[in-house]
Amino acid sequence: MSKKLKLALQLATTATDAPGKAQIKTWAEAALRPSVKQAEVTVRIVDAEEGQALNREYRGKDYATNVLTFTFDEDGELPEIAGLPLMGDLVLCAPVVAREAAEQGKSLLAHYCHLVVHGMLHLQGYDHLEDQEAEEMEALETQIVISLGYDDPYLTDPEL
Repeated sequence: MSKKLKLALQLATTATDAPGKAQIKTWAEAALRPSVKQAEVTVRIVDAEEGQALNREYRGKDYATNVLTFTFDEDGELPEIAGLPLMGDLVLCAPVVAREAAEQGKSLLAHYCHLVVHGMLHLQGYDHLEDQEAEEMEALETQIVISLGYDDPYLTDPEL
């Protein structure tokens, strides 16, 4: 069975240079690992106020961050159901993404691509809290981003 991604895009930003649904879907699909047969993901692009509010509420950090990932079953309390698709939300904060891209000398699309890939890997259980996990996740991100035609995101982005 081929991978299938249902993607919803919500634009809750005044930014006019956010990528479109087709572009985001291409990036997100590239990040799906072979074990994922189906996925349902909502990508929401927000302004700084909403990004800060979400980061404060869910991570206890009172500033807007580039990407937040919300899995359907974050606390692991739901039983695994065979055939249930991977589900979750990615929230990208447009002004933070734009600022970081400029600071890092990257194109805006390259940075959005990296953050979508990063968020999609989080949805699938990847993390970067431990050194070994971080190395594995960063290597996978780099491989995926390069396969999509962009430069290694960690050449100019050592700390995500």
